[in-house]
Amino acid sequence: MSTTGRRAGTFCVLLIVALIAQATRVQVFRKDELDHNPANQRLTVQRYDQPRGNILVDGQPVTGSTPTGGRFDYERTYTDGPRYAAVTGFSSQTYGNTQLEGVYDDLLSGTDSRLAGWALWDAVSRRQNPGGDVVTTLDRAAQDAAVKGLGRQQGAVVAIEPATGRILALASTPSYDPRSFAGSGAADRRAWDRLQADPDQPMLNRALRQIYPPGSTFKVVTAAAALQDGVVSDPAAPTGAPSPYVLPGTTTTLVNDTAACDRPDLPLDTAMVLSCNSVLGYLGVQVGQEGMVSMAENFGFNDASLDVPVRAARSNFDTEMEPSQLALSSIGQFDTAATPLVMAMVAAGVANGGRVMYPQLVDRLTKSDGTAVQVMRPELYKEAMGAAVAGQVQGLMTDVVEQGTGRAARIPGATVGGKTGTAQHGVGNSGVPYAWFISWARPAGSADPPPVAVAVVVADSDATDVTGGRLAAPIARSVMQAVLDEG
Repeated sequence: MSTTGRRAGTFCVLLIVALIAQATRVQVFRKDELDHNPANQRLTVQRYDQPRGNILVDGQPVTGSTPTGGRFDYERTYTDGPRYAAVTGFSSQTYGNTQLEGVYDDLLSGTDSRLAGWALWDAVSRRQNPGGDVVTTLDRAAQDAAVKGLGRQQGAVVAIEPATGRILALASTPSYDPRSFAGSGAADRRAWDRLQADPDQPMLNRALRQIYPPGSTFKVVTAAAALQDGVVSDPAAPTGAPSPYVLPGTTTTLVNDTAACDRPDLPLDTAMVLSCNSVLGYLGVQVGQEGMVSMAENFGFNDASLDVPVRAARSNFDTEMEPSQLALSSIGQFDTAATPLVMAMVAAGVANGGRVMYPQLVDRLTKSDGTAVQVMRPELYKEAMGAAVAGQVQGLMTDVVEQGTGRAARIPGATVGGKTGTAQHGVGNSGVPYAWFISWARPAGSADPPPVAVAVVVADSDATDVTGGRLAAPIARSVMQAVLDEG
């Protein structure tokens, strides 16, 4: 072979090697990068080239798919979309996926490897499996009661089964219809733009993604800390709290909402019924920062990776404070802020004898024929307090409902424990207060863990009497009633 021929052959071999190397780089090493490049529409087309799997509530789908006859073969539909939007999220051909639609997109679209009958053959043939289903833990009656109770107010409800952590209701209002922008046309873009411009923020998930000062509902955490740490041994005994209580290191008096609190040495049980800032602020300082932080974190505060499986916003209880700030934080003020999810965990942990279960929104994942590919099991989150202390806190919460500010939550034939909260906010407390209520309920005479614990926040309302007892407690009662009626 001539020199020229050898050189030409060598050059061709080098070209082939370079092509193989480039193909390998693109198809193997840059696969994920290119798959998720916004300019690559292949995955979006694939996602909608068959009906998506469904999200189920009480065994019935609250989602669906419809043929489009367009570039994307199918479009997502929703049954009563606004009622479940805080749970399902949306699946949009233009704007992507959120909430359960996003977390389980691979399963719902049929690309999850767990759906494959013979994974190797499916990979070689590029066969797409039918979309799987997501079976939620929601109780339809509880969800209906939550949405109806909130009405047109800005607010949220989270209801949990204390013994398992199963989320029975998760509602956020005002809501939106994810069907309105599920497609890729001009009408979908207009619907999206309207929602983005809406000052009421209907697409904000207030149950999981918004934090609010919890106000006096946080006093349940402080009472638990005082009893667990031995600062208080007998809820009916004098606490030693002075009146007036001057915040440590300051000349500022911690003001109470009722003159009935302005007495020295009030016992914890009376202070909880009257919701006395002075007593609970004093007790928080006696427990100390370490003890208060520990108890708050037992209930989910400061956890930046709380997934249900949708990621919840981080609830905050400061870890470094002056004693005066600790007193305010211990009554749900200063920088203390919580999602309704975490405040539901507070109520559920007390109701479950001090054991806080990990909250879960999904019961199981299945193939299209109902065969389970993953079953979620109850999981302990934290042991917040001993059973005896939890029993004492349950008694305090029961007294609040029977004798105090939580009377609107009473249910005939049931034992109900609760705590109201009315949290001021805004410059000079000029904003409309946040109305809170956390609670649990069990059939009267039952020794079993209560079947339901609830947190309700009303963040904005046209009502003139904005208090937790007036606005939030009746909503909690209706949700608890719905669960008890099914029991």
